[in-house]
Amino acid sequence: MFSGPPADPAAPGTTPAPAGPGIPPAPAAPVPAGDATEISGRPAGRSWTTPLLLCAAGVLALLMALFGPGLMARGTGELRIPGAGLTTVLRTVLFTALALHLGELLAPQLIRPVRGRPRTAVRSWAVAASVAGAAAAAGQIVRLAAVSDLGITETYGTREGGLLLLIANGLVLAAVCAASKRPALALAPLALVIGAEALRAHPEAYSPEFGAALTVVHLTAASLWTGGLLHVLRTMWLWRGSPVAARALLGRYARLAIWLYVALAATGTVSALRRLPLDVVFTSAYGRTLLVKLALMAVVSVLAVAARRRMLRDADPSAAHLTARREQVVLGLVVVVSAVLTVVPDPHWISLR
Repeated sequence: MFSGPPADPAAPGTTPAPAGPGIPPAPAAPVPAGDATEISGRPAGRSWTTPLLLCAAGVLALLMALFGPGLMARGTGELRIPGAGLTTVLRTVLFTALALHLGELLAPQLIRPVRGRPRTAVRSWAVAASVAGAAAAAGQIVRLAAVSDLGITETYGTREGGLLLLIANGLVLAAVCAASKRPALALAPLALVIGAEALRAHPEAYSPEFGAALTVVHLTAASLWTGGLLHVLRTMWLWRGSPVAARALLGRYARLAIWLYVALAATGTVSALRRLPLDVVFTSAYGRTLLVKLALMAVVSVLAVAARRRMLRDADPSAAHLTARREQVVLGLVVVVSAVLTVVPDPHWISLR
């Protein structure tokens, strides 16, 4: 899950270098309580647990994306959307790409002020993420052309096709910026991508501009929260030999996450009240999907509070890191459910009003 340069040889949990002739070997550094690493550097005990949980979460996310729209729409009487499962998978990749790239742009602002931090940094995923997001947008264009029985060029002329083309080009440009000596320039094309996605998601006749503005704030906050947390967790793992710096980094992220949570809650509530008539909360695919998302967000909230409490109570950040990793996994499922939410039909047409 984590990548980056090797840990500091002086970090706890590593074997000291052999001493020279006539020089007694240095004593091995003690392993702090709660550290899951042996002196040999190999994970101890339950080393298989994290990969197994990640694989299970990945399979669950794929199944949710492929079959979620159909399950949510079962018995609602809503029109079947061709290729809804594939579209959800592609949109999940697109949202993940945004989160990874924006989180990586946010992370230096959190890492730089940490005192006594190691001079190591995790490997960048921004280029690969943006390329994958561009491919996902291109895949949606191809799917739209096939469903609409149009050529690719004609598809570009449609509203959705044109916006998807703008998203794909914006992500390619963001990848180029990430590979350059000034990766922060990627903020401009990523902002363009978020704006185009917000317009694409709101083709309705009733106040689409207001809905698009809400989506811009919501999508930006969600991407920063999810991608920022992942980058912080990867950095904490790399800094596991410097628990004070790792704990300080998590604390800085936690303070920012409070404001991101407020923005998510406010824009999500207004969007739900605007798009979902109360009489079809349980009888529309949109309403059912939204309830699943709210349930997952409740779990995320509990885990986030638990991680913050452990961080404040324990000097060793390993317990808070474990809880935050669980929060990250549930956030990944939230991304999938959010993708389903953008694919299911607008619930207004089946409202009794």
